[in-house]
Order: sequence, then structure tokens, then C-alpha cells
Amino acid sequence: MASSHHNHYTKSRSTLSNMSDANDPGRPSGPGKDKFRRTNSGRYVNYSRDDLDSELSSAEFANYTVHIPPTPDNQLMDPSISQKVEEQYVSNSMFTGGFNSVTKAHLMEKVIETETSHPQMAGSKGSSCAIPGCDAKVMSDGRGQDLLPCECDFKICRDCFVDAVKANGGICPGCKEQYKNTDLTEVGDGYGQQRGLPGPEGSSSSSGAKMERRLSLMKSTSKSVLMRSQTGDFDQNRWLFETSGTYGYGNAFWTKDGNLGSSKDGDGDGEGVEEMHDVMSKPWRPLTRKLKIPAGVISPYRLLIFIRVVVLALFLTWRIRHQNQDAIWLWGMSVVCELWFAFSWLLDQLPKLCPINRATDLEVLKEKFETPTQSNPTGKSDLPGLDVFVSTADPEKEPPLVTANTILSILAAEYPVEKLSCYVSDDGGALLTFEAMAEAASFANIWVPFCRKHVIEPRNPESYFSLKRDPYKNKVKSDFVKDRRRVKREYDEFKVRINGLPDSIRRRSDAYHAREEIKAMKMQRQNRDEELLEPVKIPKATWMADGTHWPGTWLTPGTDHSKSDHAGIIQVMLKPPSDDPLHGVSEGFLDLTDVDIRLPLLVYVSREKRPGYDHNKKAGAMNALVRASAIMSNGAFILNLDCDHYIYNSEAMREGMCFMMDRGGDRLCYVQFPQRFEGIDPSDRYANHNTVFFDVNMRALDGLMGPVYVGTGCLFRRIALYGFDPPRSKEHSSGCCGRRKKKSHVSEENRALRMDDDDEGEEMSLSLVPKKFGNSTFLIDSIPVAEFQGRPLADHPSVKNGRPPGALTIPRELLDASTVAEAIAVISCWYEDKTEWGTRIGWIYGSVTEDVVTGYRMHNRGWKSVYCVTKRDAFRGTAPINLTDRLHQVLRWATGSVEIFFSRNNALLASRKMKFLQRIAYLNVGIYPFTSIFLIVYCFLPALSLFSGQFIVQTLNVVFLVYLLIISITLCLLALLEIKWSGISLEEWWRNEQFWLIGGTSAHLAAVLQGLLKVVAGVEISFTLTSKSGGDDVDDEFADLYMVKWTSLMIPPITIMMVNLIAIAVGFSRTIYAVIPQWSKLIGGVFFSFWVLAHLYPFAKGLMGRRGRTPTIVYVWSGLVAITISLLWVSIYPPAGTTDIGGSFSFP
Repeated sequence: MASSHHNHYTKSRSTLSNMSDANDPGRPSGPGKDKFRRTNSGRYVNYSRDDLDSELSSAEFANYTVHIPPTPDNQLMDPSISQKVEEQYVSNSMFTGGFNSVTKAHLMEKVIETETSHPQMAGSKGSSCAIPGCDAKVMSDGRGQDLLPCECDFKICRDCFVDAVKANGGICPGCKEQYKNTDLTEVGDGYGQQRGLPGPEGSSSSSGAKMERRLSLMKSTSKSVLMRSQTGDFDQNRWLFETSGTYGYGNAFWTKDGNLGSSKDGDGDGEGVEEMHDVMSKPWRPLTRKLKIPAGVISPYRLLIFIRVVVLALFLTWRIRHQNQDAIWLWGMSVVCELWFAFSWLLDQLPKLCPINRATDLEVLKEKFETPTQSNPTGKSDLPGLDVFVSTADPEKEPPLVTANTILSILAAEYPVEKLSCYVSDDGGALLTFEAMAEAASFANIWVPFCRKHVIEPRNPESYFSLKRDPYKNKVKSDFVKDRRRVKREYDEFKVRINGLPDSIRRRSDAYHAREEIKAMKMQRQNRDEELLEPVKIPKATWMADGTHWPGTWLTPGTDHSKSDHAGIIQVMLKPPSDDPLHGVSEGFLDLTDVDIRLPLLVYVSREKRPGYDHNKKAGAMNALVRASAIMSNGAFILNLDCDHYIYNSEAMREGMCFMMDRGGDRLCYVQFPQRFEGIDPSDRYANHNTVFFDVNMRALDGLMGPVYVGTGCLFRRIALYGFDPPRSKEHSSGCCGRRKKKSHVSEENRALRMDDDDEGEEMSLSLVPKKFGNSTFLIDSIPVAEFQGRPLADHPSVKNGRPPGALTIPRELLDASTVAEAIAVISCWYEDKTEWGTRIGWIYGSVTEDVVTGYRMHNRGWKSVYCVTKRDAFRGTAPINLTDRLHQVLRWATGSVEIFFSRNNALLASRKMKFLQRIAYLNVGIYPFTSIFLIVYCFLPALSLFSGQFIVQTLNVVFLVYLLIISITLCLLALLEIKWSGISLEEWWRNEQFWLIGGTSAHLAAVLQGLLKVVAGVEISFTLTSKSGGDDVDDEFADLYMVKWTSLMIPPITIMMVNLIAIAVGFSRTIYAVIPQWSKLIGGVFFSFWVLAHLYPFAKGLMGRRGRTPTIVYVWSGLVAITISLLWVSIYPPAGTTDIGGSFSFP
């Protein structure tokens, strides 16, 4: 019978349930007969026996669901056997699908060659079915123990159990007794039938039972009757955000009369509000605090900035008024360059006026979210869900072992296991990455409990076992040495397996291919008895460990199996953990008594790619993960990491969550962590640590609207990525450098999800949602839930737009096949068509630096961000220490900045919601590459001065020298104060200055040229490597540092060095042999030449390699260019008294 809980629901969700392949008179049968179901997003899903290894049906779900905690009249039920079996089936199946193809679920017997034992692992080993002729796995629970539906403990697999229920009348094959739980019978009767939407007064028994099992639904109230839409349907979205004192997802505050917050007079001020006040009466402690820079440092710093601005203005005025009539062209070029440098310095310096530091309090976070309270008696974690994204594209450039170590550090992080999910995006669709992730999931069964037991840091096994410090320091457990030795041995074997995967996959594929060729030849001989046989041509496929074709990119690319043409793939490597801790035992590999052995959800995702579609590189891959994760786990927050950036501080996620869950945290769009790097040479020759940017500029921006997004190590609020405006954004109107409040009469809940700026407090129309987000109702329904989960706790009267404590302690829904099938649909290549993905929603397309643009769009809507610098580095990664690789990295960044400048994302076009100084900072991001034009001219000016015997000023008088001295001194003092409040070293500041000139005269100039050609002529130029030469010592940790790779980016700085060296020699010769030596002009020119050469010293050192070996082409090009410039100059301006080239000298 229909459940009464369905009275308020008319929309439905379709889900797949477990079926058998037994004959059913109620549906068509026959070999190869395909069954299709139309999903909510318009896709057809194939559920044939041949493709799914199972038969699936549909049941109805409510369009909107509200989770509430147990109450006296509403007790949660334990998950049934069918749910656990469904989830086990999902975790053991690979789902594929895409454009013009049906979604298929391929049951994986095994995902890797080695056996897996963890119960959450896909393809994990278990007991075999006792039915004769069946070797399938027995159903198991979260600990890996067999699920036996009969009291006689007869072992039976899922399919045989369904057969027994349907075809044998529910009789156990072992004891011949009737099954007491035949829960799967309800899904068998409707197989293959097209179900309609449930009516308002009833629905099928199937959907009713499914709803009872999975959801705890609210009861009808007098107030909820008023909350119907214009069509008469229950308006769940309105109920969710307008009900006073009762929030939709896990309401922890209940009125004693059970009226859901409605008082007798209907105003909603019931006794539940009093209980909330009781909770809020406790001493309130903030999760974060600001640490202001000491006034003794910041006040002189600001004063020096003001002094230098004034001095620069006076100096430039003096320079413009005092022209050098002897060399007006030299004076003109220098003045133009100096004006631009002053403007550029101002853009860089103004946003640094308000630097701040921040600190978090993890003890308060634990007290508020994980300590038993009246609203959370069990002490379960009340933290919101967190989805971690790891992106990789090419296993040849991004080694799978590095990615696997990153995954292991995520799985072992200190965050509630049931709230943490990890998604790996493989944009190359490579089987090598897939099997490496499966190996990592298998090794996590040992590594993660070991880390939890002994509090290991860092939790990247490669980094941990490579530590040079004493690993036994501060370890108190007696079995640590034994455990560490065992885990180290296992990790060494794990590395051997990972490194051997390419050969293993190749050998396996060759063997299967040979077998297929033999089969084809036999078939050919049978069909053609004595005819001349032609060679059999079979596409050379790549085979998985279970003996089936890999649906992604093949080693030998073929149709539908190449990097740019393959189906979408989703594999649940580790299924969602149980809600309660699962402690290990003392038997086996490690003594895991009192250690939680659960692992977070781990999902492999490779989005669909097809010819003719613009897949938008990394930004498109990240958006696919956003949609897939919204359907599968829907964490309110998203942490994105590059595949080579691992979690170095296991508490980093919790520190970031302190900012999001603190008062006012609902207005934060993301928390950016600094990037820290390993494997950098001790001298940091090419400023790879980039400490000036991460410790000076980013801290300074944190005092404004927040730091820019730098592409990795960033904790996002999901609804901010969805393009919504921040809460309470209508309360503020823009001022010059900030905003002032204005009154608003719209309730907080009604403005929680708003996207249209013109609508004064009006919630976004639900009819417009599919046009923005696509037509997946699963995805659309997840939006208000994610928004609610991301709210801070309403544990203080000053906390606005909060949620009640204890709201997120309920278990998450189990995965079913329909959920994964819908996730396949949203990662298809066509899903973003005619939507706002990439234009307003998610990562923004159209730039190679999509990270900066994405952050800019959020700040432009009024969101704020926070910079979280932890005592122990949050994340660590790798950076290119080779000169050429470093230049190409800087080239990509600069090219993105030029694209930003010539696009609608230019800060000059920013909205009024962005503060003035924040706008200046973003303007500098788009302008800084253009400094290279003036910088390269200025670097040639000393040489031109020495060649001509002139200088940028008429004479080196006292006024010029005083100005020069003051400007230099203020620059040095500012640097010292920046070092003081940021904590960087003087050497790091100097390395940054050096590479600013190296990059400015090479990569930045190329980026400007590339950007101008693209904008003006539509021509794209790429600068690629043309030749390589490496060092001899392969075992050297810094071998890449000495490797010289020729690139055209090296030509400008090499030419500058050669010309300045020649100019110094020419200047000395002219001055020494001159009748009246002009020593002042020589000293001025030589001083500036040495200034240029000192900045280019790391570049020159990099060209020398390890033993001074440099490609001949470097000298040829540099010498030709330098000689040509020198001869041209002497030819144009010969020495006085002669018209011959070279004066009194002549070439032989």
C-alpha cells in the first residue's frame, strides 16, 4: 500500500534496484533483449543481462527529501539487506556511457591482478556461493563478513538469492525453510514496466518500502499546508528555507508538542526555540581569530610607501622637466620606462597596505562539532561533507605513483571518514591510472589504519619513508618499530607493482589479443573450408584484469578508445563507509584493536570525450567532478588538489573548516592554502618556492576581500561554485574602498540561494534552474541541501543564516545504481550544452589560467575568501627546477594574464561589489606581463648609453643622485619590513627580484606577443622545446637543475647579457683612450649594466649546466645578435673624426 508520507510529493526520482535474471511472465524475455529506462536527464539506460550482469528496475523517490533525526514517533530503521546488496553491487561495477550510447554497468570480478581483502574495496574477495555451478561472491557487510539471509547460514550470492525468492517461492536452498526477509521480491514484479509518477494519494508498495528504508520523512502540519506551490504541489524548497526554528536537513530542535516549531498561534515561536536559546547560552568561543601585524612594523611600512610615492612623483617630475638635449632619444625611452615602472609598482604595492595573519582553534572545532551535547547526544561528527578532487591527465607526464601517494594522503586525513569523499579525475582515460588507483585503494587498507594508530605525519608514504629525521621520535607505542617495518616492506612491494603496471598491462593485452586472433582464425577456417584465407585483422584492444576491454583510451588508440574519443567511466573504488566506527582486530598483519579501519569513499571518474566537442581542459574536468560528486556524495565543500600536491598536514581540512564554520563563514567562497614545494635546490635558484607571492602578496590580499585562487590547495564552498550570490549581499551598497549597510526586509532563509542581482531578495525561480545547471533533477535537488549543510552553527545570536547543532549527524544515503547512472549522464560531453557551466557556474572557461578567473568571478559577486597559513604546511607538491621548464610554467601564467586583460574579466570592468584595492590587485594580475616591454628596453639602455657615450641625464648632478639614493633606500627598507611581517628571508626576496627580471625579459615578453597576435590576428603561437641535453648523474636529486633544454625563450636574456658585456668593454675603451674622459657617464652606464647582469646571474648559471656545457646554438644566436647590434650602432654613430666603421680600426 502507499505510504501516507507521500501525500505531499508528486515529482519522483527513479532508482535502480537489484533484480535477477530469472524468467518473469510479466515481461518480455529472450537472449539479447535490451531493457531501457529513461533517466531524469533524458538519457536512456540499458539494463540488458549481457551488459549489466544483472537486471534492474525502478522505484520512485521524492523530488525533495528532508532528513530529520529520530524522534519518539519517528525511529530510523536499520538498512535492509537489499540496500547493502545494492551498494555492494554498485561498488563492484564499472559504469560507462555517454553521447548516443546507453549507460552500462559492468560487474568487475577484479580490478587488479592481486587479491583485495578490504570489504569496501571494489572486487574484494569473499566467500563463494554454495549453489552448485555458481562461483559468485556472497553478499557481505561493512566489515567484510558474509550477509546470510537465512538462519541456517547457507551461503548464497545476490543473484541466487533473488532467484530463490522469485522462482522458488522464497524457500532457502539450504534448510528448505521460508526466508523471513524477502525484501527483494518487491522489486522483481515490476521489471521492465514503465512506471508513472506516483499520485498525490498513493504510490506503489515498492516505492513506499524503499522510502521507508532510506528516508525519515516529515509529517504533515497545519503550517506545511500553506506551503504549496501555485500548482497545488507541496513546495518543499519554500518549506526548507522559511520554516521558523525547524531547518530541513536534520533538524535537531523539536518542539515538545511535535508541531515542528509552530506555536499555538501559528507564529512559529514554540518551545523548540527556547531549547535553542539554552544551547546558545553557553560561553561562545570563535573558531578563528585575526592576528594583526604589530603597529611598530605596519605603521612604518605604510609611511614608507607614502614617502616613496611622493619621492617618485617628484623624481619623475624632475626627469620630465630636465631633458638630456645631447641624447633626447635616450632620455625619452628612459622616462617612458620609468613612468611605467612607477605605475606598475603602485599597482603592486597598494594592495599590501592591510596585511593580516589568522589563526584557528581546532579544540573549539572539536568541542562544537564532535562532543556530546544535548542536541548531539552520541557525539557523532556534525561537520559538513567534504569532497576532495584530484585531477590528472597523462600518466606519462604525471607518474601514477605520485598520484597514488596523493590519494593515500587524502584517505588518511584527519576528517570524519563518513563525511570525506575522494574523486580522481583521469582526463586521459588511461587504464594505467585506473589500476594504479585500485592498487592505492588496496594498499590503503594497511596504510590508513597504520597512520591512525601511530599518528603518522606526513601521511604520504613516499615522503614519510624518505624523511631524514628520526622516525621513532615521540612514538610511544611499543609495537611501532615492528609495524613500521612491516608497512615499509608492504610499501616497497606496492611501488614495485605500480612501476610494473605499464609492462603488466601491455603483456596482458598482447596475450588476450593473441587469443582473440586465434579464435578469429578458427572461425575463419570453419566458415571457409578450402578457400585462401586472408590475414585476420582485429583491433588491438587494451584489456582489464578481469579479461574484458577497457572502455577508455587504448594503448593503441582506436575508434571510441582514444584520448579525445572515449566513453565516460565511473568506478567506485571504495564504497561509502558505515556510519559507525569499525574497529579492527589484533589478528593479522597489524594489531588494529581500537583503530577505526574504515576508509573514505573513493571514486574514479573519466569524463566522456568525443570529437567536435570543446572539453575545456582542466576546467571542464573539474566541472564534471562537481556534477558527479553532487549526485554521489554532495559534500557542502570541495577541496581541489593537483595530482602532485599531497596533504602534508593531516589536520589541514579541519583548519580550513574552522573558517567556513565560524561566524560570518557563510560569506566565504573559498579558503586558499599556500603552496609549498619539495625537491627544490637549496639555493632556490629560480625562485620556485615563490615565497614573496605566497607569504607577502597573499597575506596582504587577505586583509581586503581575500587572496586569489591559485589552482590547487583550495577549499571551496559548493554553492559559491554554483554561481550564487553570497548571503546578505543586498544589505550592502558599494563605497569607495568598502561597503556600507542598508536595510533589507527579506528573511535570511529566503535569500540563501539567489543568483539574479536585480531581484531584490527574491529567490531564484526554480524554472530557470535547468537552463543554468542542466536537466538533471538529481543535481538540482542537491543544491539546497548543499547550501544548508554549508551553513555555520546557529550557536550564537550573532550568527546569521546558521543551522542548528546536530543537524548533520544522520547517516548518508547508500549508493544505488540509479545514482551512479545519473552521474554518468552528467559527465557526458553534451551535458553542458546550452547551460551556464563554464560561463557563470563552476570553473570558468576561456583562459589557460582558469583558476584566477574563477576566483575573480566569485569576488566580483561579493564573496570573500580567506588565506589559511598553518604552522605545519598544509600541502606540499613539486615544482620544475629546470630553467626551461620554469620559463614555460611562467609563460603559461603570463599568457593567461594577458588573456584576462583582453577579456570581460578585466578588473576595470568589475562590479561595484568589489573593493577598490581588491580591484587594483586583480588589475595588476592582468597588467604585469606588459611590464616586460618596458623592462627589456630598460635593460638595453645601459648598453646603449655605453655605446653612445651618453647617459639618461645630461650630467650626474646632486639632485639626480639624491633622488636615486632615496628611491633605493626606501625600496630596501620596504623589503626589510616586508620580510619582518611576512617571515620570509632576505635571500628569498632577492631570488624573487632576480627571477622577476629573468621572467620579464623572456616568458612575459613571449606571452604579450602571443596574446596580442591571438587578439588582433587570431594567430596562436606555442613555444616548445626543440633540443635536450641532460646531466650524467642520474642518481642526483637535483639532476634536472643542471639539464639544459634549448628554447626560444632564452634568446632575449642571452642577448641582453652579451650586449651589456660588450658595451662595458666598449665604454671602458672609449673612456680610457678619449682626449677628455667622461668618467661620470661611464660610471652611470656601468652601474646600470651591472644591475642588469646581477639580476641575470641565475640565468647565466643555468646556461652553464653542471660543467659549463652549453648547446652551441646558444652561443651562435647570442653572438650573432650581439655583433649585429654592435656593428649597427657603430655604423650609425661612428666615432668623431672618421666615417669608417670601427673608427681607426679596420677589419683584415
